[in-house]
Amino acid sequence: MVELQGVRTGRHCTFAMHVHLVFVTKFRHNVFADRHLTRMEAIMRDVCADFEAELVEFNGENNHVHLLVNFPPKVAMARLVNSLKGVSSRRLRQEFPDLVRHYYRANKLWSGSYFAGSVGGAPLSVIKQYIEQQNRPGQGTARAWRPSQRGPSPPA
Repeated sequence: MVELQGVRTGRHCTFAMHVHLVFVTKFRHNVFADRHLTRMEAIMRDVCADFEAELVEFNGENNHVHLLVNFPPKVAMARLVNSLKGVSSRRLRQEFPDLVRHYYRANKLWSGSYFAGSVGGAPLSVIKQYIEQQNRPGQGTARAWRPSQRGPSPPA
């Protein structure tokens, strides 16, 4: 894969797909110290590499972590998230047995839910306007912006 200024190229596509992920601990218990987060970053970087994804940024607090991941379109985000949470939970438990006290009866490090938000690129309003102004075959020039349309005003 070739990468140029955040845009990556595979065999059949060119893409720039980034997602902001947030994982919280089960019951939002305060679990992590700096040593846990440092090791978790390395683990999550390895998992991303297995998916041909890139962990661009990582940070966290004692009960949640934030990840910025650049991933190829062939990767199902739900599978990536499942692996990130599962592998990190398993490896951290093996390497830091003291974390077990935070699991209680649930025996789970992470909450079952997560946040995923797409990031990067132009704002939605700009993309929408760009698509609306395309030269559709059979309609001559681009459709003019009409005040009745939702979205931003036309460029001045």
